[in-house]
Amino acid sequence: MDSLVNRSENVNLSLISYVSFTFVGYFIIGLSLSVLPIFISKSLGFSLVVAGLVISLQYVSTFFLRAYSGKIIDGKGPKPAVLFSMLSFSLTGIFLIIAYYFRVSPFISLTFLIITRLLTGCAEGMIGASPINWAIMALGEKHTAKIISYNGVACYGALGIGASLGIIIEHKFSLYGIGILSIILGIVGFFFAKTKKNKKNTNHQDSQSFWKVLGKVAPFGICLALGGLGFASISTFITLYYNYFHWNNGALCLSVFGGLFVAGRLVFSNVINNYGGIKVAIACLLVETIGLLIIAFATTSQIALVGAGVTGLGFSLIFPALGVVAIKSVSPSSQGSALAGYGLFIDLSLGIAGPLIGAVADICGMKYIFPFSAAMVFVGLGLAFVLKRKSSL
Repeated sequence: MDSLVNRSENVNLSLISYVSFTFVGYFIIGLSLSVLPIFISKSLGFSLVVAGLVISLQYVSTFFLRAYSGKIIDGKGPKPAVLFSMLSFSLTGIFLIIAYYFRVSPFISLTFLIITRLLTGCAEGMIGASPINWAIMALGEKHTAKIISYNGVACYGALGIGASLGIIIEHKFSLYGIGILSIILGIVGFFFAKTKKNKKNTNHQDSQSFWKVLGKVAPFGICLALGGLGFASISTFITLYYNYFHWNNGALCLSVFGGLFVAGRLVFSNVINNYGGIKVAIACLLVETIGLLIIAFATTSQIALVGAGVTGLGFSLIFPALGVVAIKSVSPSSQGSALAGYGLFIDLSLGIAGPLIGAVADICGMKYIFPFSAAMVFVGLGLAFVLKRKSSL
């Protein structure tokens, strides 16, 4: 019994050492996430549209780098991708400092901020699937569900902590402080990655092209993207929704959502191995749909709060549940590309959610955004049933 406990503890410690790269990367992303829009609009004097476009540039380069990162992981192993990512994160700190130095020249400053966002996207694209693949290669495929779950906790937890801490650092030390901290953390992550042994696929010659792999994981990715719209509707519009109904503490919904999301990842990660990814995804999409409907028909802020918690719990395991199945749909030599391609769909979901749900609010009214989001997640639930039926044929 003691040996089993010790083995489990060793697995968890080793797992954490790999997903720590995800935490470092997304913590650096979070540091500037809350302060850059204000800096661009208030300090540099550009419109909110320009601020939004500059921030969104990150996702453009992330989109294109995911395919490249999958190719590197499958061919050379995840370590080079992680090293590249950590160096890129350090460079974002350097260009952020330069951008702040030229703040008296708005267009020059904005140019360096654009470079900063593009580099951030490159770094995110390379770090997205690398720690997961590294951990799977080191610990074995039987731990895939737990690895993806822990990696998600590291990702969302780091974003939340980084965004909150970034506001404090910017207030006390300006963007110089955020830039310096980003440089230091990137360098620390780089040298820590250097100490770890790289893992490579032994049968890389059997690997498929990224676009062929993308076609195989696309059904699972589309299902994930539909589920992601529920998350995006809360993260982007819940404070405006609360304001529409003259309710207070809309930001508390984000905390409740995040808390139940993390709890779901930590408490229920083993159910994927016990019941299978598709079954867990179906259950989660159903719970998420119910949560969004609770918000849609809530008559008080307290009921909406319950809905946010139920939605967070439902969304928590959708990514790892479908991710496990997506990985199994390709050969082991193409798993890096599979995870990279699968991750594209959550990027796509979060990228189109703002304009799409915003259009629903403009055309139909604010009160219709959560019924719409619930309907989209319900479509994802239907697709999950189709995938389950195909897998059983």
